[in-house]
Amino acid sequence: MEFELWWLLAFPLFFALGWLAARVDIKHLVKESRALPRTYLTGLNFLLNEQPDKAIDAFIEAVKIDNQTVELHFALGSLFRRRGETDRAIRMHQNLVDRNDLSDEQRQHALSELGLDFLKAGLLDRAEAVFLKLRDTRLNDFALKNLLDIYQQEKDWRKAIEIAEALPHEGVLWEKEVSNFHCELASADIANSRFDEALGSITRALEMNRKSVRASMLLGDLHAARGDDQAALDAWKRVESQNPVYLALVAERLMDAYRRLGQLEQGMQLLRSYLEQYASLDLLDALFQWELQKEGPQAAYQLVRDELRRNPTLLGLDKLLEAALLTAPVAQRNDIELVKGLVHGHTRRVARYRCDACGFKARQFYWRCPACGGWETYPPRRTEEFDLSP
Repeated sequence: MEFELWWLLAFPLFFALGWLAARVDIKHLVKESRALPRTYLTGLNFLLNEQPDKAIDAFIEAVKIDNQTVELHFALGSLFRRRGETDRAIRMHQNLVDRNDLSDEQRQHALSELGLDFLKAGLLDRAEAVFLKLRDTRLNDFALKNLLDIYQQEKDWRKAIEIAEALPHEGVLWEKEVSNFHCELASADIANSRFDEALGSITRALEMNRKSVRASMLLGDLHAARGDDQAALDAWKRVESQNPVYLALVAERLMDAYRRLGQLEQGMQLLRSYLEQYASLDLLDALFQWELQKEGPQAAYQLVRDELRRNPTLLGLDKLLEAALLTAPVAQRNDIELVKGLVHGHTRRVARYRCDACGFKARQFYWRCPACGGWETYPPRRTEEFDLSP
């Protein structure tokens, strides 16, 4: 390609246009900087020097001087909420909501921030009212997710189901949550002898999640409450095919039903087979108590000793020492009690359930983690059953 002479004439023109554009941008920037309150720039300086408290004071003063700084209102309100100063955050965002000069988008943003303030402050009724206003707006999904959180905290399961069904379906996790909402309703109905309503909720729970162990457990509880122990056994046995880890939760229910039917030995054989296939401290504990009651201390001791050999754990050792105390000669009991006291003092600290989602530990089993709010995140087994094998 040949070089054209007129290109040389174009270069100075391009430089002139660039210089002019830069001058315009600089003038615009200087104009905007002069329009900002001096306290705003002071606040920025404090932030750069890692002095957040002084920066907040400066920004508050800037807002007082120039009430048009909408974005600064948002920033301060969010900062107050993160610092736990929810009263100040609420005032800041409420001031925005009450203004008449906001666009629809800004007003919805202000409402969303105000709703989060109320939620953080524990004012659930006021947060609910705000998020209901945001339904059918561009922030609809955001509002629904927060409403779902509110209704779970309030244990208003019917509203939780309604909101969950309005949200975009999110696969297995969504089905598990909604199934548990129906289980919560069923549990309350069973407790109040509303058996037909309970059966309807259990049916819907299983439709949402056919592997719902909790729904099968509640179905067994419902049959047992109605006096149909055989149907209850069928429901509880279904847990093995759904998730055998949860068998420890139905062990006592199974044995009580077998006892009422006069089939205690058959129930113990079933628990032995479960323990052999699915090692569990809680299953061992349940079988130990029934073995002790029916066959005596020596049989109970033999059961625990055999299980400890098969699955050596510190918690299992604690159970073995408990069984040994029942069979040991009087002269040896003091020594065994001393060792058991040392072991038990440690196992009490580690024999806890742990949430797979957030790691929160608790002595009792929860269907919903009290820390992170996850459903079925607690495996019903002691996660710190320390292995003693070499």
